[in-house]
Amino acid sequence: MRQTTQTLSLDLMGAIAATVTRAKTLEELVRPLLELLQAVTGLESTYLTTIDESAGVQHVLFARNTQRMQIPEGLDVPWEGTLCKRALDDGKFYSDDVANCWGDCEAARALGIVTYASTPVHSEGGALYGTLCAASGQSRPLTESTEGVLRLFAQLIGQQVEREHLVDALSKANSSLAVSALTDATTRLPNRRALMEDMHNRLMTYHDEDYALVVAFIDLDKFKSINDRYGHDVGDRFLEAVGGRLQGVLRGSDLAARLGGDEFVVVATAKRATADATATALNARLVQATQGHYVLGEEVIDYAGPSIGVVVAKQGCTDAQALLAEADAAMYGVKRARKEKERLASAH
Repeated sequence: MRQTTQTLSLDLMGAIAATVTRAKTLEELVRPLLELLQAVTGLESTYLTTIDESAGVQHVLFARNTQRMQIPEGLDVPWEGTLCKRALDDGKFYSDDVANCWGDCEAARALGIVTYASTPVHSEGGALYGTLCAASGQSRPLTESTEGVLRLFAQLIGQQVEREHLVDALSKANSSLAVSALTDATTRLPNRRALMEDMHNRLMTYHDEDYALVVAFIDLDKFKSINDRYGHDVGDRFLEAVGGRLQGVLRGSDLAARLGGDEFVVVATAKRATADATATALNARLVQATQGHYVLGEEVIDYAGPSIGVVVAKQGCTDAQALLAEADAAMYGVKRARKEKERLASAH
C-alpha cells in the first residue's frame, strides 16, 4: 500500500512537472491542473476564479466540469457571501457538509454544492488574485494530502500570473520605448528618424509606379526671436502649436514630422500626373495654417508664417536624404526671396 501511494505521488509530480514545462500561458497551465485536481480530489467540478475586491466581484476564469455539477466559465458573482470568501474568512479549506457549514450561502445552494475545497491564489507580491476550487454535489471525504496539492497548484498558478504580468509590463515598456524613439518629445510628432524611414519606404514603394512623393520643408522664420522675447517655455508651446496646425491640414496618408529645432517636414503621396498640382495645393494649405495668431497661455503671438519649400520626387528617386536636401534647398530659395522682398519694402 505504501508503495502504491508513493507511485501515485511520483506519477502526480511527473504530470505536474510536464504541465509546468509545456505551459506558455496561464490557460495552458491551468486547464491540465484542473484535470489533475479533479483526479486527486474525485470532485466533479474544479475551477479557478479571479477576485476584484474593489468591485466586489468574483469571476470564474477556467472550469472543468464532469457529471451533473456545472460551474460555468465566465460566471460573475458578488464576492461578499461566496463560499470562497467564507472559507478564507474562516480559515477553512474544506467541508463535505456545506449546508451545515455555510448554510446561508445562496450561491452554494443554487449550484447544489455539498462538498467544497478551496485555497487562495496570490501573486508573488502577495496580492490576492483569486481562488482555486473543487466542488461536488455529493458528500466526498478528502485526504490530508488534498490541501497540500491545492496549495501547490495555487502557488504554480500565482507564479504564472506574475510571469505574465512581467511579460506584459515589459512588452508595454518596449512599445513605449519604440514609440519614444520615433517621436519628438515637444510636439509629439514623428521625429527625424521616423520621417526618414517613412520617406524611404514610400520611395521604395512608388519609384517604379505612377505615384510621386511630395515633400514640404518648413522653416519657422524668426523662431529665435520668439524664444529670446518670450522664453523657451513659450517657444516650446509655439512649436507644439505649429505641429498641431500641420496635423490639422494633413490628408489621407500625409505625414507631418519635426526634423529638429525650428524645422518641420510634411510628406504626401500623389499620382505623378497631378503631383505638381498636389504640391501647389499642399503649399497653400501649409501657408494658411501656419500664419496668424497663436494664443500661448497668457502670450499672443502674431506670426507672419514660415518659409516653405515644396518639391516632387523625380521618377526613379530612391534616396530619401537627397530628396530632403532638395526640399531644404527649395525652402532656402523661398527664404532668400522673402528676405529680399522685406529689404526692398523697408528701403521704400
